[in-house]
Amino acid sequence: MTIKPQDIDALIQLFEASDWDELSLKIDDLEIFLSTDPKARKPGAVPGPAPPTPQPAAAVPGQAAAATAAPAPIVPTSPVAPTNAPQPHWVKVTAPNLGTFYRAPKPGSPSFVEIGQAVDVDTEICLIEVMKLFTTLKSGVKGFVRQCCVQDAAMVEFGEVLFYIEPA
Repeated sequence: MTIKPQDIDALIQLFEASDWDELSLKIDDLEIFLSTDPKARKPGAVPGPAPPTPQPAAAVPGQAAAATAAPAPIVPTSPVAPTNAPQPHWVKVTAPNLGTFYRAPKPGSPSFVEIGQAVDVDTEICLIEVMKLFTTLKSGVKGFVRQCCVQDAAMVEFGEVLFYIEPA
């Protein structure tokens, strides 16, 4: 059976319009897993191994205990480190679907919005692309862009926070 990009687009649109929480589909070598829960994992997926826990060095009688190396610092998984913690009154702008996040309308163009910029309810702030279908995302609130949480051209999940906007 041959699956075309239009078939996948139709499947995604059907999922988004439904009240389903998850959809898992396998046809030949193609596997599709859609979920409204950003923490959901594909059925049967095995999480990676847990990092080893450092063991204290055994002390040898008459000798000082060997120094153990400090564990490596934890690197945040967020591609863009926040410059300041989001405030409770800031509005989250989340991804309406999974796809690739773009801050600008095309490569080399200026970003739709910059940190500190004033926006209106209808201000376009980014694009989400999936299978060559581009969704323009508007701020939805009048205020000031305070934080961008995703790096340009990064994959985003449904419901992932993209921006924080301080209402005016």
